[in-house]
Amino acid sequence: MAIAWQSLTLKQFLELPETKPALEYVDGMVRQKVAPKLPHSRLQSKLAEGFNRFAEPRKLAVAFTELRTSYSGRSYVPDATVYAWARVPVDASGILLEDCFEPPDIAIEILSPGQNATELARRCGWYVEHGVRIALLIEPRRQRVRDFRPGRPARTLGVTDSIDFTEILPGFHWPVGDLFALLRLGSTAP
Repeated sequence: MAIAWQSLTLKQFLELPETKPALEYVDGMVRQKVAPKLPHSRLQSKLAEGFNRFAEPRKLAVAFTELRTSYSGRSYVPDATVYAWARVPVDASGILLEDCFEPPDIAIEILSPGQNATELARRCGWYVEHGVRIALLIEPRRQRVRDFRPGRPARTLGVTDSIDFTEILPGFHWPVGDLFALLRLGSTAP
């Protein structure tokens, strides 16, 4: 849903109170995210859990859900983000900062009913054009993942493929079939 605040600056936007679902800022326009449905919410939490189970003990990265990231003149709230360990926004004593003004290493969007896949694909393309190393668009109903990386065309992955995260998380692949198996109760993340 677009909210008509055409002349709002990013600074003014960031001073607004947070809402549920979150507001996002793109080119002076404020839009409210679509509230997640069950498949979306399940994938979102299991993605963060799977990333953190693998990466945090190795001090490789940390995953977050619904984290506001503001950079390159926009403010988005991807469904899941991953920051490499050395890039996690912390203060001098290692405490997490309140705000993120650097792009994450991985940004993930999960398509929900009522969202436009083309618009989310453009967003994933924007992510990689502005510093994100891996952007994914997950489409639960179609059981496919679109994988965006800098300097190459987006690839569509199906249930027999695997998502390669090794450039950020050495040794970590997530089979697409296993990802969508999480939509059945009793399945676990890698």
